[in-house]
Formats: sequence, C-alpha cells, structure tokens
Amino acid sequence: MIAIIDYKAGNLASVERAVRKLGYPCKVTNKAEDIKNAERIIFPGVGAAGQAMADLKALGLDNLIREAFLGGKPILGICLGTQIIFEYSEENDTTCMGLVPGQVRLFPQPLMEGDTRLKIPHMGWNGMKIVRPHPVFSGVEAGSEFYFVHSYYPVPADDSYIAGLTGYGLEFASAVAYKNLVALQCHPEKSGWVGLKVLDSFCRWDGYAQ
Repeated sequence: MIAIIDYKAGNLASVERAVRKLGYPCKVTNKAEDIKNAERIIFPGVGAAGQAMADLKALGLDNLIREAFLGGKPILGICLGTQIIFEYSEENDTTCMGLVPGQVRLFPQPLMEGDTRLKIPHMGWNGMKIVRPHPVFSGVEAGSEFYFVHSYYPVPADDSYIAGLTGYGLEFASAVAYKNLVALQCHPEKSGWVGLKVLDSFCRWDGYAQ
C-alpha cells in the first residue's frame, strides 16, 4: 500500500486518483500505523511552508516521515512536499524537515527573461531537462513538459542531488533525487501521460538509485 500523507495541505484527491488509475493500492492518511506499514510514501501539498510545518508537527507527521526516510522507505515529494523536505524555506522564514541539505528561495522580483517580465507564481506547462539518470525518470524524453504552480524553488546544497532542471527566468532544480527520496517541484498528477509515467516508475521503485 502507498500512503499519501494528509497534513491539511490539499492536493490529495488528484494524487490519489492518479495512483489508483495506474492500478496501485493507496490511502490518504495521517495515521501512524498506516504510514509505518506502507511500502511507499507520497508527500504532496499546496500552500505555505510555515503553516505546513506547523500542521506536520501538530499531527506528529514530521517525525514519522523522518523515520520512514531514515529507514530507507521510498518517498516522493510533490510541490510543497518537495520544498519542506529541505532545511529552510524563505517562505515564512521557515525551518523545514531537513531530509535533504539545501534551502528554498523566492523567485527574484522582477523576474526577467530577456526584455520580458515573467509572472510569479510560475504557472503552467514547462520543460524539464533530466540531468541525472534515475529509475523514477527512466524513459522521460528530453524536453518533456510538466505542470507547475509555485513562487518558490528548491536550491539543493549539492548539485549531485539535482535530477532535473527547468528554466523560468533562471534555471532551477525541478527534480531532486537523494538516497531513497525523489521530489518534484511540478505536479506529476496534473502533467498528463509523462507525469503518470513518473508516478508509475515511483510506485515500482525499490528506493535504490541503480
């Protein structure tokens, strides 16, 4: 069973539908027993980092996820769930979970591409360049587009953690792979067939970056 973590950060139903469409049993839950017994964890979310961390701590989920990570269980972060796995976020000046070394920054303002001022949040379809071979991204073709909605972006402490890059005024880490954790700044559940392909690969991944 795949546990989809419920920490009041929304975006759960669409992730659950996508996983079930792929044929994998899953459960939206915040119960310790479910999370401990799950084969894999999906950690989605939309909203603000400060409130998300407050809710995780209030529910005792921060420690459960940390234990699962340290125990080698495959974990997938999505959007806000990607940002708060790092050590710190500029959003709400938030100390985050610290599973992955690095921080999360606000897009600079104004954000320019040539003479064009870009809108923040970064919203819509954009390409992702896979820069590091990984089982979860196997078969993702160069230039594949994913759906994004975000104003903040991950900055891993080491470039070796970066699996995918996307350009929006600047080049940022849109996919991260670190030990038994993979994280996406985009929304794979809203990214059509290529997003489903990534989700399917995660649901079959054993947690090792062969």
